Amino acid sequence: MESPEQVNALERAASAFVELRPRLFGIAYRMLGSAVEAEDILQEVWLRWQNTDRSTVENPPAFLALITTRLAINVAQSARSRREAYIGPWLPEPVDTSMDPTLGAERGEALELAFLLLLERLTPTERAAYVLREAFVYPYPQIAEILQVSTVNARQLVSRARKRLTAARREPIDKTEHRHLLAVFLDAAQTGNVAALEDLFAADVVSSSDGNGIRGAARFPLLGSARVARFLAAYAPRFWPGADITWVEVNGRAAVLVPRSRTEVTLLTIEASPQGIHHVMWIVNPAKLGSFDRSRGG
Repeated sequence: MESPEQVNALERAASAFVELRPRLFGIAYRMLGSAVEAEDILQEVWLRWQNTDRSTVENPPAFLALITTRLAINVAQSARSRREAYIGPWLPEPVDTSMDPTLGAERGEALELAFLLLLERLTPTERAAYVLREAFVYPYPQIAEILQVSTVNARQLVSRARKRLTAARREPIDKTEHRHLLAVFLDAAQTGNVAALEDLFAADVVSSSDGNGIRGAARFPLLGSARVARFLAAYAPRFWPGADITWVEVNGRAAVLVPRSRTEVTLLTIEASPQGIHHVMWIVNPAKLGSFDRSRGG
């Protein structure tokens, strides 16, 4: 039987963990683009925190961030092979941010689905350095400790990641304009208006359907404004009639849930810049949609 001192110590440990949980989840989620994998990591962090001699831990928030980040790096290193086995395009797992717009961070950086996709181009260590610095504003010496590198190397990792992302990132539009553009897109898609769709698209627009092999999900992305517009117009009579659309907030941006049947649903959102819509993202994978529903408290 545990002594009162042991019970009190465990309660203090639980209190510290619960207080930091949103930040720890935010780190792991940005690292992996998967809410399920982030939750798995937090379970492991909690177990390690329980079994740690906490009397030797001078800074619990720093310790928990260190364990979370190192576990996320390990998972990210093994994720590449799993992504290669994924059937069709892979998109990050969506999360509801209506209650926590920055997902536990000091800044909302590295949260939009399109940006999480860009982070996949970085090495896991670069990704960790960037996320810790740009989203959570960790000082470079602490990033260096977490990543087991020198402070100079930590700065170089962040700088290199920032340059690579800046070179690849589109100029973003604000949330209000994004929602308006998504609404205009929905109107054109529902009516099958090819000309209106092409006017909305950037020349290099991509349409990706993430279903991991589920029936009705395209196995390959569609490329180019004319091709994507014609596909959406042809698809409209089967997809949209009678659809009761629900607006939601996904990773800090507007999205919609579109029923496909009594039990199936599609999550749809876009990435856009002043040049138009660059990416139409359809998430139909039931596992990812189930995770999103849980993040909404559903």
